[in-house]
Amino acid sequence: MNKEILSKVKRYDTIIIHRHLKPDPDALGSQVGLQKLLQRNFPEKTILVTGEDEPTLSWLAKMDVVPDNLYLGALVIVTDTANMARIDDQRYRQGDYLIKIDHHPNDDPYGDIALVDTNASSASELVARFAFENDLDLDAYTAKLLYAGIVGDTGRFLYPATTATTFDVASKLRRYNFDAAALSRQMDSFSYKIAKLQGYVYDNLEMDENGAARVVLTQDILKEYDLTDAETSAIVSAPGQIEDVKVWAIFVEQESGIYRVRMRSKFMPINQIAKEHAGGGHPLASGANSYSLEENDRIYQELQALVAPR
Repeated sequence: MNKEILSKVKRYDTIIIHRHLKPDPDALGSQVGLQKLLQRNFPEKTILVTGEDEPTLSWLAKMDVVPDNLYLGALVIVTDTANMARIDDQRYRQGDYLIKIDHHPNDDPYGDIALVDTNASSASELVARFAFENDLDLDAYTAKLLYAGIVGDTGRFLYPATTATTFDVASKLRRYNFDAAALSRQMDSFSYKIAKLQGYVYDNLEMDENGAARVVLTQDILKEYDLTDAETSAIVSAPGQIEDVKVWAIFVEQESGIYRVRMRSKFMPINQIAKEHAGGGHPLASGANSYSLEENDRIYQELQALVAPR
């Protein structure tokens, strides 16, 4: 598949790369890492990235301005995005040829060709493997972007998706001249207001006797702590640091009244629950949408049932 993707890259003069809405380090790392990789190896081509800029990750990468007319006859690549509805910038449909590069379950197949490997730790790992397997040249910034994506999606190499291949790829990226320690500090740091929100999460976490936990962040709470929805992603792992918590959900109220639901699990797959509530994702890390307080309760009850003794 990597050879087939490279063949398509060589064929097109204009390449536009997308990723998912509300990007995390892997979304940006894979998207912009792929851009910089291709720009270095094919400097004669026009290669752009599109989507909304994420202010909390502006230190890592920013987007280009992509005029509509550039999609005519272009190759479009989408990284780190399982579902078409979650692709940032719906103009991805306007290109001549579409490639999907992803590591999530392929529940929503799209693209003329798709490189989907659910055993990969991250989309950034897949892009790095694409580079190494095709003997493409990398620079330090490209390596930094891809390394950041891997670090982000493996939880600093703690999550089960971290494999020997992941460490091998990360080791190759670390040979490039970027400050990995500074990058890790940047990714591990958060603002004082996030620290205060983390305290709120611990103070208000609801947990049952079997280790199912939840917390609800209303619009009033977000305004009180002067936070955006994107910034709340920094505390998603906080409940999991409690020894007795096995599965958990963080319900974040949007301005529309819908709740964005971030679900995590230490051992038991939760992505099926996410799929039943307009979402999806990895077995142990998924996202969903809830359209009422009643649906919030149903999701929590389903998580409780998951860990209840049988």
